[in-house]
Amino acid sequence: MSDSVSQVVSEEAGEGVDSSRRTLLLGATVALGATGVVFTAIPFIESWLPSESARALGAPTEIDLSKLEPGQMVVSVWRRQPILVVRRTPQMLSLLANHDGRLKDPSSSDSTQPAYCKNATRARSGEFFVVIGVCTHLGCLPKPRFDAGDAQLGTDWPGGWACPCHGSRFDLAGRVFDGSPASVNLVVPPYAFRNPQHVVIGVDSAAGSAAPASG
Repeated sequence: MSDSVSQVVSEEAGEGVDSSRRTLLLGATVALGATGVVFTAIPFIESWLPSESARALGAPTEIDLSKLEPGQMVVSVWRRQPILVVRRTPQMLSLLANHDGRLKDPSSSDSTQPAYCKNATRARSGEFFVVIGVCTHLGCLPKPRFDAGDAQLGTDWPGGWACPCHGSRFDLAGRVFDGSPASVNLVVPPYAFRNPQHVVIGVDSAAGSAAPASG
């Protein structure tokens, strides 16, 4: 999977700026970005609509999915919580039904999600999975480990998230594995598709909403 890291560095404009210093800063920024590419496991695309201050107050957050490729994850914020949207591939979806016996709550009976997401994929559309990226143990941030058969997580790993702090593990529907400190699945927020390319977090319906066809 190819990775992409973008970083914007702004410098206060003014007279007498040392051009050599600017060149040094630019070189350092490029070097830092290249290092980030090496250690980023999967590509991320950030969306910042509406404004950060509006999101912090609880306003719905709209995420553009038009550039989200299969296997990628977009990261946004809603109510000061990270919102993760994964465009699951057919292979990712096919692995969801193979490990129910290893999960604490395979049917999400004791976990939090809207009624329309209480299904096998925990989503309105099987292709797009929307979840709050906060571990249900102590609020840490689980890291994406999407590759099945991960060398560190075992050959039977189906892909998902792993918490680096206390070891909780979740599959690609946010369901927690046995042996994890977390007792319930990751939380799915209310959301709706405004159209096939835009999802709105924080609402159960959107004007003219239309969920993309499942892949």
